[in-house]
Amino acid sequence: MRQAKRYFFCGIGGSGMLPLAMIARAHGHHVSGSDRSRDQGLGKEKFAWLESQRITLHPQDGSGITSPDQIIVASGAVESSIPDIAKARELGCRRITRADLNAAMFNAAKEPVGVAGTSGKSTVTAMVAWILYCADGDPTVMNGAAMRNFSDSSGHFTSAIIGKETNDQCHYYVSEVDESDGSIGQYRPYIGILTNCSLDHKSLAELHNLFYNYLRLSRVAVINADDPETLILTADEILGFDVISYGFSEKANLRATDYEPIENGSRFSLISGINTFAVTLPMPGRHNVSNALAAIAATRALGIAPEIAVAALAQFKGLARRFDIVGTANGITVIDDFAHNPDKVTATLSTLREQPGRLLIFFQPHGYGPLKQMGSALAAAFAASMRDGDKLFVCDPVYFGGTVDRSVGSKSFVADVIAGGGYGVYMSERASCGEAIVNEARAGDRILILGARDDTLTDFARDVLAGVSEK
Repeated sequence: MRQAKRYFFCGIGGSGMLPLAMIARAHGHHVSGSDRSRDQGLGKEKFAWLESQRITLHPQDGSGITSPDQIIVASGAVESSIPDIAKARELGCRRITRADLNAAMFNAAKEPVGVAGTSGKSTVTAMVAWILYCADGDPTVMNGAAMRNFSDSSGHFTSAIIGKETNDQCHYYVSEVDESDGSIGQYRPYIGILTNCSLDHKSLAELHNLFYNYLRLSRVAVINADDPETLILTADEILGFDVISYGFSEKANLRATDYEPIENGSRFSLISGINTFAVTLPMPGRHNVSNALAAIAATRALGIAPEIAVAALAQFKGLARRFDIVGTANGITVIDDFAHNPDKVTATLSTLREQPGRLLIFFQPHGYGPLKQMGSALAAAFAASMRDGDKLFVCDPVYFGGTVDRSVGSKSFVADVIAGGGYGVYMSERASCGEAIVNEARAGDRILILGARDDTLTDFARDVLAGVSEK
């Protein structure tokens, strides 16, 4: 029997914290936490659900930290001045990061599956999870987004799935692994998936080093044969790990051909060795075909036949905020999506270009730091992916407080989009952007709500839909 511990999650409502808290609770640990969003009256439904799962919530004022036996789980970026952190330091509580805890549980599994890369992690994680579930693999899953295949009518927060354990060890532990804070180096995957390598939180040189070491620590590496930066990492003749490649490239071990976009999905042929399988995927876009190939390759390496994976993916329902159609009113469709870096933006807009109709795009940058790191590349991605008539509306970046450098903001970002040939409008307030989009929209338009790190974007998408319903 594992020894029960007392974990206190600072920021428990975050997309990475919430599922981890659920897994820790299911493993028999006592879990409590705080979140400033809760203190601000945001996310009431989410926090009520957490409390219904026997997780105790406190204000983020230090009142929940009462014993040196508590282990504080907090992002490394959390300021030491926050009352919870100050109280924990006063009592001598041990402090760990989300990645410390996740990696410990991940590495304890018999065959852990890691999903890394700049784009597609949450979708591939959900696809692998669903294939394993359909193959009676009973996985434990740690994801950054709610997986619709595991949701009932009220299950809004199914970003964690708890699998069966034997002698305190689960067989499959499937998890996103994060490169943004360097914690990817803590994971020891049996299967290490790398979806791609492109600019996001770090420079390409830093990413090459992090991702190469991640692959080196994997028993089997599953890599994207269509991504040149990933291929650089596996160019050596002697790598020390087995490699399975996937993609549209003729050199890929698992290859997609005959790609055909269909309404709200796609069809393609899967070539695996001497066998060919007809695949229908209920998710649009070539990038989702690539995600499906990654999941099929990974589960094949775990001994699951491709035909089982293909049948499972035909029933894949996707994730919250991943090309999520909020609704249609007066001939105008509103779509909620997580895209926030150059690759994700390019993939999402390319998918929408496969169908007719003007795009009215709202984008909320996911922080001042990321905008400073990749703003130029992101602006170029928007400008290159927009057609004549498409319009981009941008508000100020999401900001939760702290001492982050705010010298580079959305106004200069929009100027870069315009300089690149795109149509961009800067309005500091999100509500103003919403009003402008509603006023602009007409039948046949698609309204796209883009951004990350902010749960209220989905509420904003619903508000925009309500606005166009009243036109």
